[in-house]
Amino acid sequence: MSFLRPEAVAALSRWRELIASGAVALGGLWLFGLGGYFFQALGLLALGLGLALGFVAIRRARFRIAGDGPGLVRVDEGQITYLAPQGGGFVALSEIRAIEMVFDETGARGWRLTQTRFPAVTIPASARGAEALFDVFMALPCANPRTILSALDRSPEDGPVTVWSRIVRPALT
Repeated sequence: MSFLRPEAVAALSRWRELIASGAVALGGLWLFGLGGYFFQALGLLALGLGLALGFVAIRRARFRIAGDGPGLVRVDEGQITYLAPQGGGFVALSEIRAIEMVFDETGARGWRLTQTRFPAVTIPASARGAEALFDVFMALPCANPRTILSALDRSPEDGPVTVWSRIVRPALT
């Protein structure tokens, strides 16, 4: 039996990184208040670290979608694994050609990962473990977090949108 309601636990879980970064920033303010050049410098460093972590935490929290989407997402050594009863698959990061935000017939959001030599894999944004995709997407060359996060604000009526595509340059021969 939990002291908190399930809704409160879900909200705290979604914003846990922001809460932790706020604690780091508050610790920095406390250190700064101790006085002396050493503690003030250490406090400013901790405050700056907390603010930077908070900025990233807000972006990551926006990427987490509440819900029980089908399947499980795992990211391991350059490979995304999506395990699902229907439509699961594997995607190597080096093979990703494009990432799109798509919608199914019910209006649920999903990420379509198009590969060069293999079929595309569509991962529901609310699948278990799908929040790990944010870090994967940011590791791709020229990925723009603003574009990826703005795709989450789209409505199904707006239709699919490509949020990232690999720039293919011809080889010099």
